[in-house]
Amino acid sequence: MIRGPEPHRYAAVAATRYGVPRDDGEGNHVAEAPDGAPPQDWTPVEQRMWRAFREGRTCDLRTGHADRDDPPPWLRTGAPPTGPEWGAERTVRAQAVAELLLDGPPPVPGRVTALKLAGVRITGRLMLSGGTVAPYVQLDDCCFDEPLMLQECRVGSMRMVRCRMPRIDAARLQVGGDLHLPQCLVTGGIRMADAQIGTDLLLNQITVRRGRAAQAFAADGLTVGQDVDAELIDVTGEFSLRSARVGGRLSLRGATLRNPGGRQALNAARITVEHTLYLSGGWNAMAAGSSSAPPPEGVTVRDFTCHGGLRLDDGRFGNAVIISRARFLLQDEQQVSLRRVQAPELCFTVPRAPEGMVVLSGARIGKLTDAAGAWPSAGRLRMTGFSYDTLTPLAEFPLRDRLAWLQAATPEFRPEPYERLAAALRAAGEDAAAREVLLARQRRRRESLTAAGRVWGWLQDITVGYGYRPGRAAVWMAVLWALGAVYFALHHTPPAADAGGYRPHWSPALYALDLLLPVIDLGQDNAWRETGLAQWVASLLTLLGWMLATTAAAGATRLLRRGS
Repeated sequence: MIRGPEPHRYAAVAATRYGVPRDDGEGNHVAEAPDGAPPQDWTPVEQRMWRAFREGRTCDLRTGHADRDDPPPWLRTGAPPTGPEWGAERTVRAQAVAELLLDGPPPVPGRVTALKLAGVRITGRLMLSGGTVAPYVQLDDCCFDEPLMLQECRVGSMRMVRCRMPRIDAARLQVGGDLHLPQCLVTGGIRMADAQIGTDLLLNQITVRRGRAAQAFAADGLTVGQDVDAELIDVTGEFSLRSARVGGRLSLRGATLRNPGGRQALNAARITVEHTLYLSGGWNAMAAGSSSAPPPEGVTVRDFTCHGGLRLDDGRFGNAVIISRARFLLQDEQQVSLRRVQAPELCFTVPRAPEGMVVLSGARIGKLTDAAGAWPSAGRLRMTGFSYDTLTPLAEFPLRDRLAWLQAATPEFRPEPYERLAAALRAAGEDAAAREVLLARQRRRRESLTAAGRVWGWLQDITVGYGYRPGRAAVWMAVLWALGAVYFALHHTPPAADAGGYRPHWSPALYALDLLLPVIDLGQDNAWRETGLAQWVASLLTLLGWMLATTAAAGATRLLRRGS
C-alpha cells in the first residue's frame, strides 16, 4: 500500500502549488498558501527538497563522515530493519518525491526544475508507473525502503549513483536521454523488459541479487540508442538480454555473473549489437583516473567471470565479439553457446579452455582470432556449419594443434571443417599448410571406408599423398625406373637381326623409361618383345607411369600458378 498524505491533504498541496483556493473533496475550501511556499504539511526535510527542486540545486543531506553517511546494514542488504537507521532529518516520503516529479511546482525565475538528492532515505513505494517525468533526476547515495516502480514511465534522463533499493520494476520504461545506475545495490532484481533508452545505459559496478524470480536482470527486448556499459558488475541470477538491440557497444569487461542452480548466467539470444561485444578483463577506470584503452601500470585487471552458461545464439554483431581474459565455470549441461552468431570478427583467446561444451554450430565469422589453449578437448567442441574467412592466431598455433582442434570438433568425419580451414590458410598464402589439411581430411575419411577402400587409400597415401605431395611422384618414378631397368636387364634376350642383318640396339634403362613416360618415344618399343611375366611388368609400369606423371604435372601446375 502506498504511503503518503491523506486524500484531504491533496487539496492543500494543490492550493500551495497553484496559489488558488481548492476544494478538499468534502465541500470545504482550503485556504490559499503564500506564493512560492512549500506545502505546509510536508516535513522540514521535504520542504527543503521542495525549495531545492524549484532552484534546480542539490538537496544534500550527507554529513561528510563516512561512518554516518554509510547506510545501515538493513538498508544496504534489504534485510528487515535492525539497529540504528537514518533518522527523520534524512528521510523523505516517496509520495512527496512523486508529486515533485509528476506535478511539481514551477521553477524559480531563471532556473530549471530538477530533483537532485544526496544521502536521502526515501520511505514508501515510489510509484511513477505510467507517468511522465519532465524534470532531470539525479540521486546520489540514496536509499529506498521499497521497490522503485517505473513501468511504462516516460523520463528525460535519470541518474542514480551508489543508491540502495530492494527492486526496480521498469518494464517498457522510456528514457529520452541517459539512464545511469552505477555502483548501485539492488537486492531483489531489476526488470527492464522492452524498455527504451535514448542514448546510454550505464551499469558499471552495479550489484544485483535476484529476488523471487530466477532472473536478476531481466531486460528482454531492451532497446538502447548508443552504448551499454556494464563493467565490473556483480550479478547473482540470470542476466537476460534476449532480443535486445544496442546501437553502440555492449561492454561487460570485468563482470562477474553467477547463476547457481540455473542454466544460463548470461542469456543474450537473438541480441543485436551494432558495434562490439566485450567479454574481457576490466578495471576501475574512475579510480585509476584514466579512461584509456590499456589499463595504467599498477591497476588490477579483473577477468570476466561467468559461473554458468553463456548463450549468444542467433546474435548479430556489427564489429566484433571479444572474448578474452574470461573464465567460464560450467557445470552439468551448461555451455558457451554461439550458435548461428554473425560477426565480422570473433576473438576467442581465453587463458584457460572452458571445462564444458563450446558450440559454434552455424556461426558465420569474418576473421577468427584464437589461441591454441583456448579451445576445449575432444568431445566438448561443436563446429558443424561453422564458417570463417581468415585466421589470425594470437600466438603461434602449430598446424598439428590446428588439426587436433578440427578433430576435437568433429567426432564423426565431416569434410567441411577441413575444407574451410584449408581455404583460410590458402587465403593467407600458406599453400603447403592447406595441402597438409586436405591430406589430413583424406586420412580421416579413410577411417570410415571399407577394408578395400582403406587399402587403396593407404596406397595412395604412401605413394603420392592423395595427390597433395606431388614431389613423391618423381621419387617413385625414379625408383620404378631403376627396378624396371634391372628387371629387364636380367630378362634380356638379344633382339634378332632383320633380313638385312641389322640388329637394333636395345637398352633396358631406356626401355623402362619409355614405359614410364608413354608420351615420348625413345625408340625401344620394337627392339624387344616381352612375353609372359615381362609383359605384365611392362603393363604395370605403363599404368603407374601415367598415374605418377599426371600427379607430378598437376603439382607443377599449382607451383607455377602460385608463382605467377
